[in-house]
Amino acid sequence: MLYKLLYHFTPYWFGFNVFRYVTARTVFATLTSLFITIAFGKNVINALRHLCHPNMLNFRQESKDKIPTMGGLLILGSILISTLLWADMKNIYVLLLILISIWLAFFGFWDDYIKLRQQSHKGLRPLVKILGQIGIGFIIGMVLYYHPSLNFNTSVYMPFLKNVIFPLGAYYILFAVLIIVATSNAVNLTDGMDGLAIASVLMVSLTYGAISYVVSNVKFAAYLNIPYIKGAEEVTVFSGALIGASLGFLWYNCYPAEIFMGDTGSLMLGGIIGVLAIIVKQELSLIIMGGIFFIEAFSVIIQVISFKTRGRRVFLMTPIHHHFELKGIPEPKVTVRFWILGIIFALFTLITLKIR
Repeated sequence: MLYKLLYHFTPYWFGFNVFRYVTARTVFATLTSLFITIAFGKNVINALRHLCHPNMLNFRQESKDKIPTMGGLLILGSILISTLLWADMKNIYVLLLILISIWLAFFGFWDDYIKLRQQSHKGLRPLVKILGQIGIGFIIGMVLYYHPSLNFNTSVYMPFLKNVIFPLGAYYILFAVLIIVATSNAVNLTDGMDGLAIASVLMVSLTYGAISYVVSNVKFAAYLNIPYIKGAEEVTVFSGALIGASLGFLWYNCYPAEIFMGDTGSLMLGGIIGVLAIIVKQELSLIIMGGIFFIEAFSVIIQVISFKTRGRRVFLMTPIHHHFELKGIPEPKVTVRFWILGIIFALFTLITLKIR
């Protein structure tokens, strides 16, 4: 909480007063995590290159078999350091975001490590990963529902329709579990091309950073007729740290990638996105905001159902980004086109705040 220390120097110079503002702290959080990721990226890449067996990192493309994975550790480290420096560590939302980051990064690291140790694409058993996701989902759902001073809103709001509200009560805990499990796995499936997953996460974090700032302001929330979330301004600072970490990782992960995030990063980032959507009360609009992730996930579901019921495949390969790649579209072009769709989804999500 460096900002509190710096703010104490305000009597000596008025410029230190800037650290009391959420917007300033969000910018500093973004720049801090960006600097950490870029500055230490090469060292982390070299360390992971020595750790990772070169034949175990990619099973489909020979040109990528020497690229280290577990890059999620770099993302996690930059987010945690930046958040510790610039966010209020007494804020329950920040603590929950840190908790899910560490929890799912651990399960992802466990999965990546098993793949490297056994020199196989089969890592942690799927049931173990699912139970880990369900477990953290229950913890977060129960904290939000039962925390004595939080008084968290457990109603779900329909995008575009201001009078359509679903009060879930205690069932919101199960709803939170569903969101976290779905987003964590959806981002994990999206991580298959250089820069695809991390840039998509970047767009989501930018959008939710803006939304968290709006919902934490009584006047803005009332004007847009959306729920006011007390304390959500610190989520904006965390989002800034996530934005900086995503930008920094994209520096090394864009085509041709120097490092992969692995399950260490993808499971964690998906869980973070789910919790962000829950906190800012955008659970249903997450389907729009995370359109790229859900398109990828549903392509897998459609493929499996079609093959098991009809014995035929709908796509050449899933997740769907591989289908376009096998159709002859170069990987960078597929990735950029998905980025464009991600931007469209982000803008459309912001529109839902006004059109109600």
